[in-house]
Amino acid sequence: MGAVEYSETVVIGAGQQGCGVAAALQELDREYVVLERGEIGQAWAHERWDSLLVGSGNRSVRFPGWDYDGADPGGCMPGRELARHLRRYAKERNLRVRQHTPVRKVECPPDASDRASDRDEVRFRTHLSAGGVIESRNLVAAVGGYAAPRVPDLASAIDPSVKQMPSRYYRNPESLPDGAVLVVGAGISGQQIADELVDAGLDVFLSVGRHRAWPRSYRGRSLQEWMFALSLYEDFVTHRTEGTDSSEGAALLPGLPVTAVKDKSGDLNLGTLAAKGVVLVGSTRAAKDHALLLEDNVVAIAKESSRSFREVIEKIDDGIRRRGFVVPEQNPAPGVDMDCIADFGNSLDLAHQNVKTIIWCTGFGPDYRILPESVLDDRGAPLQQKGILGAVPGLYYAGLPDGNSLAPVAISASVENGRFIARQIHIDHIMRSGSSASVITP
Repeated sequence: MGAVEYSETVVIGAGQQGCGVAAALQELDREYVVLERGEIGQAWAHERWDSLLVGSGNRSVRFPGWDYDGADPGGCMPGRELARHLRRYAKERNLRVRQHTPVRKVECPPDASDRASDRDEVRFRTHLSAGGVIESRNLVAAVGGYAAPRVPDLASAIDPSVKQMPSRYYRNPESLPDGAVLVVGAGISGQQIADELVDAGLDVFLSVGRHRAWPRSYRGRSLQEWMFALSLYEDFVTHRTEGTDSSEGAALLPGLPVTAVKDKSGDLNLGTLAAKGVVLVGSTRAAKDHALLLEDNVVAIAKESSRSFREVIEKIDDGIRRRGFVVPEQNPAPGVDMDCIADFGNSLDLAHQNVKTIIWCTGFGPDYRILPESVLDDRGAPLQQKGILGAVPGLYYAGLPDGNSLAPVAISASVENGRFIARQIHIDHIMRSGSSASVITP
């Protein structure tokens, strides 16, 4: 089994959520170690495309005891810059992070406490891939809900001459083979990647799917400012459920509206993409060799996203009226321009259109296979309460959605999530030590 160590708390994952938990534990003088399979901020630095922009804005990039301190608080930084901020934060706070330390599995041995002698009770045994074990009373899984790319089964029926990749493996236009590109999915990944590819002069097809469209700014203020001023944050992070295909299952995490653009002007939606020359095609439903079967739903999808765009404009206008804010009018109000949008038909011939690459922007799912089966449901998703509390005492999650809300997944949520988990661990310590100290922490 190799060397056996002990730490009161083991945190798996050194993204913003894992580092947030570590810093919050440090604030309460609790013992911990963070295990990271790659580098701090691994996903932001190495598993997203080069030009990815953080749609929640620079002000949202904050961690316990640290707020964004750059020169562009109203901007949207690239993902790699976020990783740099996180690494600087971890270094300045001297967080205990072991990089390049993947975990093989976690077990909950029922008799471990019998062998713990004078150490704290052992609830978890974390086996490292390189050998060795870390026993702990608490375990925080901070691997998030976006660990495993989701590619539909139909991808296997496409001719192997067409290069296919999930968005995780796309980097930039220059890395792709010559020829047209089909981007599947109209969320943040799909729209930002399609926008970059068409700007690079490539022929681009975008297979649309359900999504929301919001304005980048309105009536002289950024969307992030209106969300703060009018308490619209829950509207932003809560996924609309009506009409959702139940076959997608609870493991499919909803996306956020697209609000970041490269040039910091205008909006990014199906209307702006179509105006640039991106060919919008319907949702992909089946495939055989070079033939894709599509749902003929481009206009329907665009109308639905346009409706979500109008709804938030109306909420902002209504909030301005109710609060009596003095702000300039904006006529006409921004929206999704439907003039360039038309239905495509129910099939796409990849060979005829010279499509050499397909980029699957079809979402991510959680990957918690390292945890014991007893704490997972029959889909392999965590059994949890409020996105944080696990199925057994001492098990916590950082970065999982709460029901239909993505609020706990947000970058800024690393502060609240981290401190909530750290308080629970601190309370547990006080209770079992028999201390008369108050469990109420600042």
